Amino acid sequence: MLRDLGQGFTISNNRHMHGETATGRTMNQHSHPRPDFDEIIDRVGTRCSKWDDMQGAYGVSPDDGGLAMWVADMDFRPPAAVQRAVEDVAAHGVYGYPGANRPYLEAIRWWMENRHGWKIDTDWILTCAGLVNGVAMALDAYTEAGDGVIVMSPVYHAFARVIRASGRELVELPLAQEDGLYRMDWDAWEDRLTGRERLLILCSPHNPGGRIWTPEELRQVADFCTRRHLILVSDEIHCDLVMPGHKHSVTATVCPDIADRLVTLTAATKTFNIAGAHIGNAIIADKALRDRFKAALMARGISPGLFGMDMVTAAYSPEGAAWVDALVDYLDGNRRIFDAGIHAIPGLRSMPLQATYLSWVDFSGTGMTPAEFTARVEKAARIAANHGATFGTGGEDFLRFNLATPRVRVTEAVERLKQAFADLQ
Repeated sequence: MLRDLGQGFTISNNRHMHGETATGRTMNQHSHPRPDFDEIIDRVGTRCSKWDDMQGAYGVSPDDGGLAMWVADMDFRPPAAVQRAVEDVAAHGVYGYPGANRPYLEAIRWWMENRHGWKIDTDWILTCAGLVNGVAMALDAYTEAGDGVIVMSPVYHAFARVIRASGRELVELPLAQEDGLYRMDWDAWEDRLTGRERLLILCSPHNPGGRIWTPEELRQVADFCTRRHLILVSDEIHCDLVMPGHKHSVTATVCPDIADRLVTLTAATKTFNIAGAHIGNAIIADKALRDRFKAALMARGISPGLFGMDMVTAAYSPEGAAWVDALVDYLDGNRRIFDAGIHAIPGLRSMPLQATYLSWVDFSGTGMTPAEFTARVEKAARIAANHGATFGTGGEDFLRFNLATPRVRVTEAVERLKQAFADLQ
């Protein structure tokens, strides 16, 4: 199995920079080679959920060429600066309690301002153990058992899991489709509310639909939350993975007047493929709202780990920004190949991907039941893709495919799907 570092940006972490960086340090001005996203990295046998768990979950084995296109992480190495940050910590050899987190907080502040035009104060940043944990902390901080929590479905499946596990009531507001894209359906939603709702979770950009909400739509969400006296949790973990020609709007910049009810969740983990670090942020401008979230974190004894903070600090840098730009270009190429292949199969349609690396494919045009089309994908094509029903109401006729893998695998997946549905052509 391939365990070597491979080709990446030859960049230094924040301990060794030359020239101005996110944390005010210096970096070399020489050019850096383009990352090799085509490199095949064997992840089997590395305790990798995406590859090692897919046979148990889907009956698709990597041993006979099965393709893992389900769990939302990437088959790419992060920027070399992230690897060096980990190696520096390991080389020191003492793994005590981490402190002195100012470079970490400043890197987050720099990234949000320079990549998203969002000026934040480092005091607004609270660190959680990933964004699913961040959602759980928000539920704990702002709701009680039995309260209603709103999601716009279909949506990221972990929301429903955490809501139900916390003893809250899941309130699904089904998204409508118009011109092949999801739309918010405010008129239809009014009748679905019970009056027990206390919090709304917004997935922005949307997972699994890959939709970027417009500033107008975000303002509609803000107005709805104000009228209904709801806390708004805006999960923006995919905000850096935006396809060319599109732009993500940070909810906090579009709707500054709802700061007293807005919690923004962000993380470097999705952007840089470091989800195993289990680190994310709740960025909360309003002190009273922030103190309630902080109390929930303290009550659960949650604090950031040593490796995760250094990885994020290294990633949120000019070098990391260049790596993301190259990544998005590569993902866009994968998207084009996959969409062309899907649209060549009668009855299949992928939702236009504006952000994320997750293709949401509608099989309803085949006339098949979910069990029938899923069997073809898993047994004939030997591809593990997320079942649409797990994303809630409206997802039943879909499968979600992860395109963040070397292009040769995307091309292979397209050919297998064409063969699996050849009788439709």
